[in-house]
Amino acid sequence: MTYDPRPKNTGFLRAHRLRAAGAACAVLTAALLTGCGQDSGSTSTGTETSEAARAVPERTTSPSPSPSASLTKDQQKRKKLLASTKITFDKAVTTAEGAVKGGKVTELELKGPGKSDDDTDASASASASASMSASPTGASSSPSGSSASPSASPTATGPEWVAAVVAKDGTEHTVRIDAVTGKVLQSVEDPDQDTQEKSRTAERIAKATQTPQEAAKAATDKAKGTVTSLDLDENDKNVLVWSVDVVAKDYKETTVDIDAASGSVTGEHVDND
Repeated sequence: MTYDPRPKNTGFLRAHRLRAAGAACAVLTAALLTGCGQDSGSTSTGTETSEAARAVPERTTSPSPSPSASLTKDQQKRKKLLASTKITFDKAVTTAEGAVKGGKVTELELKGPGKSDDDTDASASASASASMSASPTGASSSPSGSSASPSASPTATGPEWVAAVVAKDGTEHTVRIDAVTGKVLQSVEDPDQDTQEKSRTAERIAKATQTPQEAAKAATDKAKGTVTSLDLDENDKNVLVWSVDVVAKDYKETTVDIDAASGSVTGEHVDND
């Protein structure tokens, strides 16, 4: 008897291999599809983000407002005036009184360029007219032939202190001082004063036992800041006072009234403009 070996089940093995290969392909295909899906999603998301960035403009940083933007027009003027002033109030008082023999300051104000011309030009013109009318021909009585009348006021190029200075006999003078160099620009006598007016002015000066410097100190003790103006006059109650203007760091102005005899504070007003 001859023994024939059993034929190998090649069909079964082939089918098994095909199924295994198919499964491997399925796994690989799924992996590829997953990867492609993720890449597609990332690309889509990136595109959407880019388009959104183009649609929304970049946020611009607004410039912070400058400190001067919050100041009023008057406060800006005070700031500019004080920034260009080098001569302090007390030095201006000393200089003004030195320009008139035995003179006492009754008024002093810090003014911008050209603001003082009206105060002095009128006095100069009046004095010139008086000198011309003194001579029928209008000729100068000076031996040298020069006019005795004061010359026209010099052109202002910067801030000035303009002072009213009273001599011992009550005669008032207007004195202009360069607020940068301290130089006296002009000293003009007021030609319109009569004898009675001079007498009243002299009496007022005698009653003011508080000096301008003392009044300024009393005012700045009450309201901190820089003195820009001072004036000797009677208030509503007929009390002789020094009215002192003080500009604070925020450039608001406070007017403080100081009793010209006792040195006490009699009034205070804040200008918020």
